[in-house]
Amino acid sequence: MSMPVKAKEKIYQLTSKIRAIAHEHGFDDMRVTDCDLSVSAPRLKEWIDKGYAGDMDYIGNRFEMRVDPEKLVSGVKRIISLRMNYFQSRNESMQGLNFLNAPDKGFISSYALGRDYHKVIRRRLEQVAQSVQSIIGAFGYRVFTDSAPVMEVELATKAGLGWRGKHTLLINKNAGSWFFLGEIYTDLDLPLDSLSGEHCGTCTRCIDICPTKAIIAPYKLDARRCISYLTIEHRGSIPKEFRKLMGNRIYGCDDCQVVCPWNKYASVTAVPDFNVRGVLDGEALVKLFSWSESDFHQYTEGSPIRRIGYERWLRNVACALGNAPTTPEIIRSLKSRNSYESEMVREHVAWALDEHL
Repeated sequence: MSMPVKAKEKIYQLTSKIRAIAHEHGFDDMRVTDCDLSVSAPRLKEWIDKGYAGDMDYIGNRFEMRVDPEKLVSGVKRIISLRMNYFQSRNESMQGLNFLNAPDKGFISSYALGRDYHKVIRRRLEQVAQSVQSIIGAFGYRVFTDSAPVMEVELATKAGLGWRGKHTLLINKNAGSWFFLGEIYTDLDLPLDSLSGEHCGTCTRCIDICPTKAIIAPYKLDARRCISYLTIEHRGSIPKEFRKLMGNRIYGCDDCQVVCPWNKYASVTAVPDFNVRGVLDGEALVKLFSWSESDFHQYTEGSPIRRIGYERWLRNVACALGNAPTTPEIIRSLKSRNSYESEMVREHVAWALDEHL
């Protein structure tokens, strides 16, 4: 039985209201999809089975919840997928690929230069849901942003927020890829949006630029080779085969996004929380390596960088120092950690010194 015309008009009006509310809370776009991930599930399983997830066991541990939203949130009918731009103007030496000409400075991925997006977006998603409740009354919902077993890019693609690029990130035709995603799982029976279509064509710039060749084929990433994975997710020693290739990247890597032609359409964020913190952008490696643990916690307060902890921070910076031009200052900096308590840090310091001496 089809929905009565008036009821259909009412549900479409509600969707428009939700979209307007989302814009009021800083989201740049909002689309709706269903819960069917049956097409995506086999691809994810194959990716995990081939070991491409590396140490990220959490992806497979709650696989069923990840591929079946109803197992994560009982009663969910629709998923509201939203995006929020984080693109910002940063230190000139770090803009684009300029950091390659500043090997004595630490490069940090753009997404991590402001406040932790998990906190910012989760709070705003909650505000959107509560604002909707103030209009229609109580309804079932839960909000997520990279914080639960949720296939964010797949859901956003199904909702029509963009398409999965060959680097596996979501690309939007009008906004590029410099944005975060968030979801509202809801029991509201909202109308579905349509797919946007793919627009990568024959372009392979993201594949060609990857320093470690982590994009092993279009739309397929081996996380174990990815600098973002190695500097953020990986808990052990960085494999020697990748250390030189990391250059001065100490937290994440943006190369594949920097060269993407669609990012010429990216808009600067209107969210103050994502503005660059100067101390994290283009700072000298020797300065970053001199931070005490209390300095690290002070300068990364409210930042996603804090999640890797001080030991991995020193590990990453030691690698970058090994790739920097040889100077007495850099040698002294590395030698200052020769006897550091962490065996992993000492190992990377020794490697870095061998690159200079």
